[in-house]
Amino acid sequence: MKKIEAIIKPFKLDEVREALSDVGVTGLTVTEVKGFGRQKGHTELYRGAEYVVDFLPKIKIEIVVADETVEPAIEAIIKAARTGKIGDGKIFVSSVEQVVRIRTGEANEAAI
Repeated sequence: MKKIEAIIKPFKLDEVREALSDVGVTGLTVTEVKGFGRQKGHTELYRGAEYVVDFLPKIKIEIVVADETVEPAIEAIIKAARTGKIGDGKIFVSSVEQVVRIRTGEANEAAI
């Protein structure tokens, strides 16, 4: 099993969710986050004062999938989230040792 964490632009969330659903991902966790990478940030004007926004709003999606679903899920995220502009985001994949469904006690593959 693998955990996929994707940091994407907020307006791409619905497209990514639909794309993941199409490849068989049945659940996900979404968190509103802030950060920066090469995009750095930008300057905004508010009530006549200029200020720098260092941390940009992003969405973090977390899913846990079986090993055979990892590549289709990554491809779905890339296809749905890509705008071709700086700040499209990143995908991180890590191993998951154990999963337990609290309600039933099911473990690992059965709990996904």
